[in-house]
Amino acid sequence: MGGEMSDLLKRQFDWNLLHTFTVIVEERSITGAANRLLLRQPSVSNALKRLEDQIGARLIDRERGRFEVTEQGLALYHECREICGAIGRLSDVMSDSGNQLSGHLHLWLASHVVFPPLDDALFEFNREHPEVTYEINVATSAHVTSQVLSQQASFGICLVNEQHPRLEYRKLYREHFGFFCGPTHHLFGRENLTLADLRSEAFVSFSTDQLSDALAPVAVLRAREGMKGKVIATSPHLEEVRRLINAGLGIGPLPIHVVQNAMERGQLWRLPPYDAPPAIDIYLVTNPRMSLGRAERFFIENLTGRLGNAPDGYFVYP
Repeated sequence: MGGEMSDLLKRQFDWNLLHTFTVIVEERSITGAANRLLLRQPSVSNALKRLEDQIGARLIDRERGRFEVTEQGLALYHECREICGAIGRLSDVMSDSGNQLSGHLHLWLASHVVFPPLDDALFEFNREHPEVTYEINVATSAHVTSQVLSQQASFGICLVNEQHPRLEYRKLYREHFGFFCGPTHHLFGRENLTLADLRSEAFVSFSTDQLSDALAPVAVLRAREGMKGKVIATSPHLEEVRRLINAGLGIGPLPIHVVQNAMERGQLWRLPPYDAPPAIDIYLVTNPRMSLGRAERFFIENLTGRLGNAPDGYFVYP
């Protein structure tokens, strides 16, 4: 698809076809795309056919009521998102001039990133460059990576399961996960517990608590210790996992430094393992193919410059 895409970009064609195709894939229907684009359904169908004719490949299989993006269609969709992201950033890049630093920082973060150097960088940058504006979105780590890849984000901060070859990664900090229960749980307040005491307990966890996903160290510990209790609830967001644990639905993993205050207030109770809890690394994710504005470049330099204060080049919590 890479060579086909390069040839396509050299031709004279209607760039709106790429945008229309992107919307079709995201809406997963011609009708939905037509409604979103405020067009008639035949116009959207015709745009898809014209694009398929120019590329010379079937992009979406719509036979007998099916809607399935083909392998070529998925490859083109990923390229289209990157192209649309770059085009959407043109006005910011072209207007980024003059003595007064301006621009817009669009940050995508994993759920409940607690990283004081990020807060310090935001405070200092805003004080020194008051004309810069900010937008912060929270999503799953996989979606954060997708937004950086498609140039929809200035940068991302998230957990990383597998590094994408088109992106660059800088480790910011390492956090450790402990197991916790809420005030109504029968283990709350009990000391000198062992992992054996947790083996049959109902479990609450993150959607990424899988051997092949971002929270693999937590899943490995559960498997190694034979923790066979029913997984009664999951969520991709830390706040909701914490809510479920607080509500007493089961025990579950949370970053220790994030919930330290909740432990001190008696809202959560720390369970084993007390020594060598699972470690998870959090990364700054950037796209080297993206033309960064001055504000974006300077902010990333400000943030990464703070890593020089960490002995191993990244911070460790707790």
